[in-house]
Amino acid sequence: MPKQDPPRKSLKELMRTGEGLSGFAWPETYSDFDIAILRDGTWTYQGDPIHRKKLCQLFATVLQRDEKGQYWLVTPGERGRITVEDAPFTAVEMREDQDDQGRRSLSFRTNLDYWVTADGDHAIRVEEDPETGEPSPYIEVRDGLDALILRPIFYDLVARAEEVTVPGGVALEIESAGCRFRLGRVPDPAAD
Repeated sequence: MPKQDPPRKSLKELMRTGEGLSGFAWPETYSDFDIAILRDGTWTYQGDPIHRKKLCQLFATVLQRDEKGQYWLVTPGERGRITVEDAPFTAVEMREDQDDQGRRSLSFRTNLDYWVTADGDHAIRVEEDPETGEPSPYIEVRDGLDALILRPIFYDLVARAEEVTVPGGVALEIESAGCRFRLGRVPDPAAD
């Protein structure tokens, strides 16, 4: 009996779940599309906001990032480079659930209504601006595509974190789905 490929999800299902259309060779030729995703998660075309969420969800199903960090809308027949100011998604809501063993999981809803649970495949990370020290928290949504965790959600995350003693200070860590994520570190003032 020949091996069967798993059934492919419909475009409608991909739009609902936030998964990407992939598994095909990228077209050789490309264009630069006049599409941008702003830091607040707003998609724009020629500088004007795209107000139809379903259209943004459709574009997101073909959104990919290459090894150089550039963002592309890619279909089997066409690909175009787009501009992303920070991350292609924003995390606008967080919920906490517990499984039967009392293990916590933290799930985040993106601006396009996709839910992603922080775990081994969807890591939370915090980058600090080298000049200001301002934190920028992210969660990986899929395939190297991140969501910027909005400030109020990050404050909620920090409030739930536990302090862990580390060499030279204290770190804030959060657990989700059996994985631990470091949110930041507070240096020990006595170490100066």
